[in-house]
Amino acid sequence: MEIKDRSYRILHFPLSQILLGIIICCGIVAIGQVSVIQLLKLTALDKDAKTLINGIVAALLIVGSYVLWFRFYEKRAISELSLTGMSGWLIAGVALGVVLQSLTIGVIYLAGGFRVIAVNSLLFAIPSLAGAFVAAVFEEIIVRGIIFRLLEKRWGSYVALLLSALIFGAMHLANPNSSLIAALGLAIQAGLLLGSAYIYSRSLWFPIAIHFAWNFTETGIFGASVSGNAVGKALLTTKIDGADWLTGGKFGPEGSIQATLFCLAATVVLLLLSYRQNKLIPAATRSNLFYGDKKDQ
Repeated sequence: MEIKDRSYRILHFPLSQILLGIIICCGIVAIGQVSVIQLLKLTALDKDAKTLINGIVAALLIVGSYVLWFRFYEKRAISELSLTGMSGWLIAGVALGVVLQSLTIGVIYLAGGFRVIAVNSLLFAIPSLAGAFVAAVFEEIIVRGIIFRLLEKRWGSYVALLLSALIFGAMHLANPNSSLIAALGLAIQAGLLLGSAYIYSRSLWFPIAIHFAWNFTETGIFGASVSGNAVGKALLTTKIDGADWLTGGKFGPEGSIQATLFCLAATVVLLLLSYRQNKLIPAATRSNLFYGDKKDQ
């Protein structure tokens, strides 16, 4: 009985839950992506259409695997992906993401470092649309849905926010043109902002929408690099010049000082609202460690 009880506790410890969740969700997406890629090779669709379809399938797979796994594993309704109120959080998130990225670019423009060379067809934005969509859904499910949520369960909102932000920044260290400073900037701006968005809304749709709008506005609209990845095609063909601290250099505008300051300001507002509305979760005591699962005897 003692061995069984110990095994249960190990299996349901937050770090074990995180590893299992990531392995299962990423595994299902990887298998599905291989199948989809092979099927798309049999079609006459162009590259952009295939990219968009592939992205939609990847997003459906990561959401579906998350919902099915944690509904089974935690024996609960997956309220963080509820369709109730989804449209409101998506609209709010897109609006916030667009505003924050536009303010970031606006500072570069006012400093004389942003110039529009050409306005292209809307079709030019499709690859960026697909890329931003996949990155937002996948990273928010993994980082906020699995890592942050399960850390928060055990160690509370503040510790989970800090740790998940650092993990998010570290995930981008391997990106092209990245650096320790760039990764730290992402941890501060995006890691803290998106975690705070989840705390305030308790819905993954809100951080997903912010993440998507930020990336798509940056690369698909303004034609700038995103997280070190050079832009291919965009609605606007632009030229960005200036000091790295102002423009983000080759890493893109999100590596700029103003991006960090704007996102940090939004983070503070969301955390203050969360505090006033008692949405911040304290660290778990030993008796409620398993969130209503098997209690200490």
